[in-house]
Amino acid sequence: MSASRQLVDKNLPMMNRRGSNRFREVQHAKDAKGTLKRIWTYFAREKRLICALVCIVIVGTVCGVAAPSIQARGVDIIAGGEGDLMRTVVLMLSLYLSYTLCQFIQTLISGHLSQRIVKHLRSDLFSKIVDLPISYLDRHSHGDVMSRMTNDIENISTTVSQALPSLASGALIIAGTTIIMFVLCYQLAILSFISIFLTIKVTRFLSGKVRKFSRSRQSLLGRLNGNVEEMVWGYRTVVSFNQQKERTRTFAETSDSLTRAGIRQDCFSGVMGPVMNCISNLSFVIIAVFGGYFASRGMITLGVISAFIVYSRQFARPINEISQVYGQLQTAIAGAERVFELLDVESEDMEGEALKEEKQAAVSFRGVDFSYVKNRSVLKNFSLEVPAGKRVALVGATGSGKTTVVNLLMRFYDIDSGAIEINGQDISKIRRADIRRDVAIVLQDTFLFSSTIRENLRYSHEGATDEEIERAMRMSRVDGMVKSLPLGLDTVLEASGSNISQGQRQLVAIARAFAQDPRILILDEATSNVDTRTEKEIQKAIEHVLKNRTSIIIAHRLSTIRDADMIVVLDGGTIVERGRHEELIAERGRYYELYMTQFRGFAT
Repeated sequence: MSASRQLVDKNLPMMNRRGSNRFREVQHAKDAKGTLKRIWTYFAREKRLICALVCIVIVGTVCGVAAPSIQARGVDIIAGGEGDLMRTVVLMLSLYLSYTLCQFIQTLISGHLSQRIVKHLRSDLFSKIVDLPISYLDRHSHGDVMSRMTNDIENISTTVSQALPSLASGALIIAGTTIIMFVLCYQLAILSFISIFLTIKVTRFLSGKVRKFSRSRQSLLGRLNGNVEEMVWGYRTVVSFNQQKERTRTFAETSDSLTRAGIRQDCFSGVMGPVMNCISNLSFVIIAVFGGYFASRGMITLGVISAFIVYSRQFARPINEISQVYGQLQTAIAGAERVFELLDVESEDMEGEALKEEKQAAVSFRGVDFSYVKNRSVLKNFSLEVPAGKRVALVGATGSGKTTVVNLLMRFYDIDSGAIEINGQDISKIRRADIRRDVAIVLQDTFLFSSTIRENLRYSHEGATDEEIERAMRMSRVDGMVKSLPLGLDTVLEASGSNISQGQRQLVAIARAFAQDPRILILDEATSNVDTRTEKEIQKAIEHVLKNRTSIIIAHRLSTIRDADMIVVLDGGTIVERGRHEELIAERGRYYELYMTQFRGFAT
């Protein structure tokens, strides 16, 4: 039994909702240092790639820093100095070509490294997700779990492939350029740093403004997408209540706010280039004026001036890059922290003793107490005997604990006290896999995979033969429907079975459960989403499936439960009545009240 078949109880403190906000603000990790240490364990698996990347970054940096010095020598030779101009030009050209080649190789290696690391992270995360306790998925948004697998992993990938190489090469370029500038002329180097200081200050100011409006823009874009998603998914509801104008007004307000935030972000982003060019030109003026003065006094040569012009630009570029990737780096670390939080969730304990092999199974609940949230009991001293081969129906108002009983039997949750037994074996000591192999569920909301009908039927029993599948289809009355399809069992179901009717999907789900040939079958309102005629067809299939099989039925429709061997009425997590249909009607108690208010219209 897979986690995809989970039951969602009305008593759960938080329900999963459709949709997620893909556009989040830049986040900061709670424990950046600890997160970086854990990320490093993934880098450590790729030592060869890291060594190659470090070597190529160093070689590229050396070439990039040395080239302007060679260029300075060439300028001095042209100005009348001594030396071999052709040899100097060839050397300078070789350095620039080597630098370009190193940048290309660096991009390839960092991209390969990022994908390798992300592959390990994604594999570990998916392995964790398939072993998550049902309780975790019940209490956390599915969109949030998916976001960790997609958005957060992608942020890490982008950072490893782009930000980290930029940071590494940028730091080396800054260090190398500073050293050479001071060696060539420390006076001109100090003066050049005036423009560099202005570059840093202006970049920080403008980047802060851009990030501010970018966060606002992303938040508003997420809200706008949410409005559109709600409009699309709830279009019938919107039209039914004539809310088109209201939805249009809400969309327009959000869109206007998004437009204003976008204009401000674009303005600050657009002004950054001209301002940087202005500061760069100021740097050229400083170098030209003071460089000319120093050259006239014989302190430096013309080649040194040309080198300083290149170095000043080369020094400012990595500073700009580092300021730009800082927010990206913080978001990636925060995303990695979210990934590690999920990896640290304790997996379901799949150990235990084997479930004894017997032809039929009896289920016993003995004084069971359970609560999803501490001090908020859902079941209180719950005791129930489900004899082998008998059919027991659970009824009661929403929140009375019906689905909780099934959750506990499947060991989606563990009880607080008491005991649940199958043929006298305490299920808390039995392997979860064994329990879910012998207990099958047909849920109210049927989920079918986007695959062939054959594969969907085999999902509950991978080793099922064609004969066993045919038998399951005959017993569930779905064989006629399957044979009427052009490709029969090889028909591919689209989007959870949207190309067949709701009733047909329920029949396929019943056949899938029966292909497992379970000793215990659970029907959780399996016919509540279909019309009365389709329900009768499904009911005929259910009668075959339930014959001489231990079963627990949760239903609101009388046609599903009136023939049950025992009907159990729950109220507030306790059993208030039990008996057959006729007996409970005669008692005129809680079941009679439910019958009069809920079931009378469905009597057959």
